This record gives sequence, C-alpha cells and structure tokens, in this order.
Amino acid sequence: MQVSSKLIAGLASLAVAGAGLAGSSALPGKAEAVTKGSGIRMNQVQQIGSHNSYHRELSPNEQKVQQQLNPGSVDLWYSHASIPQQLADQNVRALELDLYPDPAGGLYTWPLLRKATGQGPLTDPALAKPGIKVMHVADFDYNTNCHTFVLCLQQVKAWTDKHPYAAPIAINLELKQSDPNVVAAGGVKAPPWDLANLNSVDAEIRSVFSEDKLISPDDVRKPGLTLEQSVLTKGWPTLKQASGKVLFYFDNGGPGEIRDLYRQGKPNLEGRAVFTRGPEGEADAAITMVNDPRNANQAEIQRLVKKGYLVRTRSDEPLSTIRANEFSRVGVALASGAQYVTTDFPVSGMASRYDSDFVADLPGPLAVRFNPVSAPKGHRGAVAER
Repeated sequence: MQVSSKLIAGLASLAVAGAGLAGSSALPGKAEAVTKGSGIRMNQVQQIGSHNSYHRELSPNEQKVQQQLNPGSVDLWYSHASIPQQLADQNVRALELDLYPDPAGGLYTWPLLRKATGQGPLTDPALAKPGIKVMHVADFDYNTNCHTFVLCLQQVKAWTDKHPYAAPIAINLELKQSDPNVVAAGGVKAPPWDLANLNSVDAEIRSVFSEDKLISPDDVRKPGLTLEQSVLTKGWPTLKQASGKVLFYFDNGGPGEIRDLYRQGKPNLEGRAVFTRGPEGEADAAITMVNDPRNANQAEIQRLVKKGYLVRTRSDEPLSTIRANEFSRVGVALASGAQYVTTDFPVSGMASRYDSDFVADLPGPLAVRFNPVSAPKGHRGAVAER
C-alpha cells in the first residue's frame, strides 16, 4: 500500500508541528490420526494461516491522520492476537512477517506518524538494538505484537517446543522497503536488502531454531537432483518427519535482485534457511503464491498442487471483503488445494466490530485437514496432530 503523494505535504507539516462465513463445506470423513506408517506428506494437507500475523492497528488519533493521507487506510484497521495465541487458540498453522533491515539499530524508534500526533519515540528497548524489525509500513503503519524478527521467532519456538507433534509451521517472509512517499515527507529510508542483510535473515533464524527444528532446502533436496526435481519427483517430508518444525519462504517472488542475491552461488539454495519463490522450471522452484484463488487461478493452483509444489493463497482481503460482503472466496480458496490459506479473520468475532460474522477457517473448525486436491485417495477430513 502506498500513501497518496498529493497528501505528503500534509504529513510533513504535521510531523514538524508535532516534533464466513466460511463459504465451504466440510469434506466427508472422520478425523484421522497420522500414524507412524501413514507417510502423509506436508503437501498432502491443508492449513489456515494469518495474513500479516504481527499486525496491530494504530491509536484513533493516528488513524485519523492515516485516513487524511490515504482514505484507503481504513483497510489497515485490523488487529491480530499474539502469535502464541494464534497458534494455541485459533488453529493458525501458517504465519506472515514483514521484515525491515536495521543493522545498526534504532532506525525505526520514532515513526513519523507519532511525530505528527505529538508523541515521543517508541520505548521498546529491542527497537534500539541492531537486528531485523517487523512492521507493515515504516513510519505509517508500524504497530505490531512483536517488534523484532527474533522476538517473533522466539514466540513460535516456545509454542512448538511445547507442541512437538503439531503440524509444521510455515512462515512467509516479505522483505520490505520504505514507502517513497513517506520518505519524501521526512520518514526513514530503510537500508537495501543487500547480501549482508539477506545473510542476517538466515543468521537470525538460526539464532533461534536449531537445524533439527528447521525444514530447509537442504532437507528437501536429494543427491544429484535440483530442489525442484526433488520436490516434484521425491516429495516433501512426511508430517511425522516435519512435526514441531518450521519452514520459511520469501513472499518476494520471481526473477529479481533479492532472489538473485540470495541464491548467488547457491542455485538450489544450498546452506540457506529460506525457500525462494523460484519460477516453475527453475532449480529453486518449490514454493509459490497465487494470492487470489478465484476464476482461472483456482485451476492454476490445483495444477501446481498436483505437480507437488507448496502453494499459498488468500481467502480474503483485510476489510474490502467485509465491505463487499464477498464471502465466497473462502470456499474457492479451500477447494483450490493450496496448502496455506491465509486470512485476517481466522476465528469468529474478529469481524463483528464491522457488523459482520465473517470467518475463514477449515470446516470443523480444524488446525489441519487432508488436502482436497493432493491427499491420497480415500483420505478426507481432519488430521490429528498427534
């Protein structure tokens, strides 16, 4: 989301002055436990994830300024529970984190919107320390339930340590930069995602998760094969092998500087902690995203899932879904077979403040179910995490 450029002058002056209804039907079949000999693989199940899992809306005074600058900012007025609560109480098994580099520390401690509303800097001491930070839009939509990448990961690890038989947690990482219009108004310009900052993503992941708790490209790739060939011909780890572990993949996709730098000298992501979104047919292709599952995209997702890729799609947009009363997308997303279906409303009640009962969850509700497209024949219904 970009802030309207014609309103930037207003933000600058303020800163100076201030110093489903789930539309699907349950698949037939009773819940089954994944036994030791079942061989059910990661790509043969389906899980619900949260979109912008860290996100908390700003204060009413800050929201007024947001809306003055961009009327579309009302779509930012949603909040998620803490990550541990999402995992424990909301059946969420996939997360999304937006990352900003901060190698020297302290870059994001005094957001422009706080200056515009006469507030001082943020006081969380973790923000002053070097390390990757988590937020939606620097200076403009900065509130979060865990300010640093490491803190978010520590929360995930604490939960998985207590739930070693839970389905693997997939974490989508979007590497972000400052909005140019906010920078023009006096906001912070984030450092580029150069090789050093990309390496810090791996380093911070491995500072929290040991290799035996991480599903990395090296864990999936087979000798003599590319990563893509391994996924498509040998398959993903089984749930038994992957239970209690985490998998990371980049939201940033296709050919481009970030992907090129990250796989420089590592065409199959050798030694890397994060999967890229390599285009189909490339050595690093394994996980991809088709965010809107409707129309022809549903068949495209089904094709990719049948081939063996992991796919993420979205069942809704933050508040435009609510305003339009367009709830059928949930059922379309689930029927697509995308392994990770992400939402801003994973439990009943989250949309009630907008006079809506919308919710996007697996029929049941469940944490994990057999995939309607890729599960072995005869496997339907819930997958028990034990």
